[in-house]
Amino acid sequence: MSTLTEHTTDEATPAHPVTTSALRRQAVAALRLVVVLTVLLGVIYPLGVWGVSRVPGLHHQAEGSLTPTGSSLIGIDPVPANAAADPWFHTRPSASAPQDATAGLGPADPGTSGGSNKAADSHDLVTAVGERRTAIAAREGVDPAAVPTDAVTASGSGLDPDISPAYAALQVSRVARVTGLGPDRVRVLVAEATRGRSLGFLGEPTVNVSELDALVHATAPGAR
Repeated sequence: MSTLTEHTTDEATPAHPVTTSALRRQAVAALRLVVVLTVLLGVIYPLGVWGVSRVPGLHHQAEGSLTPTGSSLIGIDPVPANAAADPWFHTRPSASAPQDATAGLGPADPGTSGGSNKAADSHDLVTAVGERRTAIAAREGVDPAAVPTDAVTASGSGLDPDISPAYAALQVSRVARVTGLGPDRVRVLVAEATRGRSLGFLGEPTVNVSELDALVHATAPGAR
């Protein structure tokens, strides 16, 4: 009996050298892609967004607004004329706050946007959070443990005008005392500037500080 043995020989396929014409085709294709994406994302998309912002009913929100208050403006985080008699509600800290601000407390620079990019275990961040907690507790006359988390942590943009209802409630007593409006009246203003969850279940309720401070100024014109 004869046995048939098959032998398979693997022969390496010779690599095709990259020719100059192939490189040229790839370069042209890449250049075309860059041009297309530049026109699409750098021209057409921004123009489309701008066009949507012109739609009646959206223009005011798209352009944004500043509320005049005499010689100052209610903006990201107002600075009181007298730090010892602060009539304003304040936003979260910001990485773009002035260098002389206490650990990011104070008005952010609206010309820039971004976070500190520090990790949760960053020594600098932990120190800044502690400084913020101490400063806010002293400003509001409460125990540092009563200061909510959003009061001592910055938002991703650093320009977020919204705070938690807990942080707003912490500031009610001070604002009521300085403005003379009374705690109940100030709580009503906070309620007017409070938004619920999106679609009734997304996110958490927030208080818009810019709107709230505009209400405080309108109700107590002497606030400075």
